[in-house]
Parts: sequence; C-alpha cells; structure tokens
Amino acid sequence: MLVKTLKNCREITAGDHTVLRELLHPDRDAAIIRCSLAHAKVPPQTWSKLHTLRTTEVYYILSGHGRMEIDGDIRDVQPGDAVYIPPGGKQRILSLGPDGLEFLCIVDPAWRFEDERILES
Repeated sequence: MLVKTLKNCREITAGDHTVLRELLHPDRDAAIIRCSLAHAKVPPQTWSKLHTLRTTEVYYILSGHGRMEIDGDIRDVQPGDAVYIPPGGKQRILSLGPDGLEFLCIVDPAWRFEDERILES
C-alpha cells in the first residue's frame, strides 16, 4: 500500500510560481498510474504565471476563491470546482481570497519539465 502525507512531501516553487507538493508521480512512486497528482497553493491576491502544458490538466479547488483564465476565457472558481485545461491551453489562476487558494493538479500523462512552457517573465 502506498500512502503519502502532504506535510511530508517536499515543497517547491514551480515555474508558474505556484507552491507545489507532489503527491504522486509514476516516475518517482510505486504507483502504476498515467497521471501525476500535486497539491498547489497561490498566495492571496496573486496570479500564477501564464503557461501551457502539452498534456491535459485538471485543477480541483480545495479552499479559497480564485479566477481561472484559459485561452482568454475567465471564470471565477471556488471549493468543489473542477477545471479542465486542454493540452496547449494558455492558463493561469488568480487567488482572490484573503487566505490564498489551494487546489489539486492532476496532469495526464504525468507532468514532465519539458512539457511545460512559461509564457511571461
């Protein structure tokens, strides 16, 4: 059985400036899965950097409120919302609440550095 605890996962700042903790990745864990799973945080009143992935991504909002932008389409998001991001979609998310925004990132196939491109400096 594989069980990982969020607080025991290493925290990093991703290229899009979200704070990530990778929970599951088929290249690094004993899990026979195609996707990767990470927990993300965006500080209050902050946008992640505009970026694209070659792969499909889903954000599942856990806490806080935000504003998601994909290819110029902007929608407010809140806990319980799942956001589908198509391959190549130009995306970013804004944390609107006072406590920041937390969400899960599911990437299929699993996230790889070479699949992500940051579009702003």
